[in-house]
Amino acid sequence: CDIDVRKHMCSNFILSGGSTMFPGITERLTKELTKLVPKTMKVKVVALPERKYSVWIGGSILASLSTFQKMWITKQEYDEFGPTIVHRKCL
Repeated sequence: CDIDVRKHMCSNFILSGGSTMFPGITERLTKELTKLVPKTMKVKVVALPERKYSVWIGGSILASLSTFQKMWITKQEYDEFGPTIVHRKCL
C-alpha cells in the first residue's frame, strides 16, 4: 500500500477477539511487526481489556444498521443460488 497509508496502519494495530487474550500476544505481535517494517516507522499495537467481546459488539452494531439489511441472505436464497449469493449481495 501507499507509504503514507503504511505509516498510519503500522501505528494503529487493534487486537480484537478471544484469540488475542493469550498472555504475551501484544508484546509478541509488536516485536514481530517491528521486524517487518522500516526502522523509521513506529509500530503500535492496542489491546483493550474488553477486546474479547469487540468482534461480537461490532457484529451487533453492523446487524442493526438499516443498510446492512440489504446484505441479509435467507435460507431460500442460499438454497437457490448457493455460495454465489454472498458475492451478489455483499460485494
